[in-house]
Amino acid sequence: MPVNVENYQRLKKELGRSVALVAVSKTKPVSEILELYRLGHRDFGENYVQELVEKAAELPSDIRWHFIGHLQSNKVKKIASFVHLIHGVDGPDLLWEINKQASKRDRVIDCLLQVHIADEQTKFGFYETELDDLVKNFYDLSYNNIRICGLMGMATLTDDTDKIRGEFKYLKKLFNRHAAFGGWQSSFRFISMGMSSDYTVAVQEGSNMVRIGSILFGERTAKV
Repeated sequence: MPVNVENYQRLKKELGRSVALVAVSKTKPVSEILELYRLGHRDFGENYVQELVEKAAELPSDIRWHFIGHLQSNKVKKIASFVHLIHGVDGPDLLWEINKQASKRDRVIDCLLQVHIADEQTKFGFYETELDDLVKNFYDLSYNNIRICGLMGMATLTDDTDKIRGEFKYLKKLFNRHAAFGGWQSSFRFISMGMSSDYTVAVQEGSNMVRIGSILFGERTAKV
């Protein structure tokens, strides 16, 4: 199925310059990614490590790859040399491993801290108290090869717009609370929330980075 160019152009106009659009290309073929690339798009999101590695090897080197899924610590090394932004940093162990692998490659990796804002226990992320503890102890952790660039959250999968809005408001409150922390003040600027089903509400509540898949590519292909 070809990329929906009309939807892409509408989204770009709707979001403007203030909201970054990450095109979620997971399970989609290289040919469809190239369609958006030729329209000038450079930010693409993947949530399977092996799929990301394979696509990065085939596609132009100026693509900014966002890893948006749950990242296992033992797979960080596979993407550490080229990933642009890791969205789902959901615990201190993963932070430590990203820092370790980035140090080995003499680079600094940009990260978003994932916050647990949904009711579903299947979703990952820091809880509020864990986030507070991380800030409190950040200077002692010697994370010299990671740059904290903001927060990410996934709302509950529901048709209840008020509930979704409340969860996004909560993430924005945490974002505002920690934005002035000196340990990452200069880099802390992204609040990544909102997907195809709820990005409008997310933007209304302060999101400046959305992760859009089905609106652009259609429903994702099931992995075999």
